[in-house]
Amino acid sequence: MAEDVFARLEVRREDILTTKTARAWEEETGPMKIKLPKGTAPTAIEMKPIYRLAWKLMGKFAVKVWQKKPDENLELALLQAHMDLRGPEYLAYVYLMTLIALIVGLVFGGTIGVLLYTLTGIAVFVAFAPIIPLVMAMGTYFIIKSSPASKAKARKKNIDAHLPSAMNLIAAMASADVTLDVIFKELARRKEDYGEVATEAEWITRDTELLGKDILTATQEAAKRSPSLKWQEFLQGVVTTATSGGRLKPYFMAKSEEYEKEAKLMLRNVTETLGLFSEIYVIVGVAFPLFFVVIMAIFSIISQNAGGNVMFLQVFVYMIMPILIAVFTFFIYSTSKEVNL
Repeated sequence: MAEDVFARLEVRREDILTTKTARAWEEETGPMKIKLPKGTAPTAIEMKPIYRLAWKLMGKFAVKVWQKKPDENLELALLQAHMDLRGPEYLAYVYLMTLIALIVGLVFGGTIGVLLYTLTGIAVFVAFAPIIPLVMAMGTYFIIKSSPASKAKARKKNIDAHLPSAMNLIAAMASADVTLDVIFKELARRKEDYGEVATEAEWITRDTELLGKDILTATQEAAKRSPSLKWQEFLQGVVTTATSGGRLKPYFMAKSEEYEKEAKLMLRNVTETLGLFSEIYVIVGVAFPLFFVVIMAIFSIISQNAGGNVMFLQVFVYMIMPILIAVFTFFIYSTSKEVNL
């Protein structure tokens, strides 16, 4: 079954043996076995070559640093970003990239410094040799180390954008008396429609049908590792409603209506923001350049320094205006991505 959700799942040994009871059970009875549907099997997790090289070269150093001061935020960010790496493994990658940036910076900074010193004779350019590699190394360290958090934030936005439509599916299936585990399993099959919400449901299905956890435990653990506060709130509500003896169908229907109203409100806010950006762009990006060009043309006629005015006008047209257009384009694109239009 190539289309089955289990064909895309990956399992770590640590995910199976998460409790002392499970480890004690394995010591007494032997390796734990997982029964899979016919024709499916979990795939082994393999590190990418660059991560494998980083672990080989910097692994021991990263482990020592991690043992002295574990970075729980990095570990959580890796989990929320769904990056198949442990904290020390990714830290080794960060150190390797920082070392490479430092070496490249030394070569580049030294070359630039010597070249400028040879051409100008100004000794201050020799300072480029240590400054450039330090800047490159520090920038590489902070950018790569914050990359998992950035990916987790991107997943959060994707989940929040797809949550209203996914909630409609959940409410529709619940109204047909479909069980909770089957709802998440069906949601996991539709990644093209529901994005990262389907990925979150896929992990819940993995925990229940591959790792043998009950649906409420899997749901509660999914809430803890999700980067989206809305998804966390929804899953915690599922667990609370089920454990307190409440009915899930009314809860799903209420959440569907709530998220639909929030989506409409967000869409209206985004539309108003885009309208504001368009008005500002008409003033700053269209009207102001036209008036400026006319004024500079008049100054060029009545002024004795016509060449300087023309040069300044060229700088404005070929540099400042493209920057203004690029800035407005970025803001409009970022704003429109806040909702799933």
